[in-house]
Amino acid sequence: MAARTIWKGSISFGLVNIPIQVFVATQKDEFSSFNQLDGKGHKIKYKKWCPIEEREVPWSEIKKGYEITKNNYVVLEKEDLENIKLKTTHTIEISEFIDSEDLDPLFIEKNYYIGPDAGITKKKKNTSPSNNKAYSLFIKILNETNKVAIGKVVLRDKEHLVALRSYQRGLIMHQLKYLDEIKPMDEVEGISSSQQPKVEDKELSLGKTLVDNLTSEQFDIGKYSDTYSKELEKLIEAKSKGQKVTVREEEEKAEDTANLLEALKASINVKSKPRRQKRN
Repeated sequence: MAARTIWKGSISFGLVNIPIQVFVATQKDEFSSFNQLDGKGHKIKYKKWCPIEEREVPWSEIKKGYEITKNNYVVLEKEDLENIKLKTTHTIEISEFIDSEDLDPLFIEKNYYIGPDAGITKKKKNTSPSNNKAYSLFIKILNETNKVAIGKVVLRDKEHLVALRSYQRGLIMHQLKYLDEIKPMDEVEGISSSQQPKVEDKELSLGKTLVDNLTSEQFDIGKYSDTYSKELEKLIEAKSKGQKVTVREEEEKAEDTANLLEALKASINVKSKPRRQKRN
């Protein structure tokens, strides 16, 4: 199935303008959600209900509102939102380039693919060579400089901070969270400097050895799969055929790490494998 286009516009940096299309980069999990049923197996429907007038509200009457005080809303009409004409509504305006290692994954919220705008219409069946060349040039620049482009774009009525980087033969766009959307790590209990116990040199050395034993030559994400979804699929198939389902529970044993040094030694013995050959 072809990737779904969610936005069309352009990338702009300096006086260079690159017409592009933005595509969904991920696919929905088959078991991402269940339908809710009543006791007789009938699917539940949800109504838009006004508790003040005690009536169901049709979709045509529903408007967007922002609560300024309790139960006091500013109503926004469709025309109001359309009047906010930001430059980023139809353009990804590049404001700066950063080194790729400076992009902290913590800020990444969603991922999208970016492709060149083919410019195909009913009257025009060919693509624009100049558009494709500008797109290819941008990829090559990011690749060879190891840079990431930072900019803004409006998607679904909200201006998002985004990062563009080269990925395989094309571009990927990371939708980023703003700094004020990230909770400070100081709010996490037990990680302040005063609460950190001292790590002994022997523990650190053994820990590094364990990591080295578990280090792969190259990361292959293809060897991982969603085991839970596969088991869920088997369960649904069995129940749909009226078969009795027997669940075999596997006991999870929590290892006692009161003696960290001994736990590290035992782990190395269990997980030991031939060291990787160092490349010349």
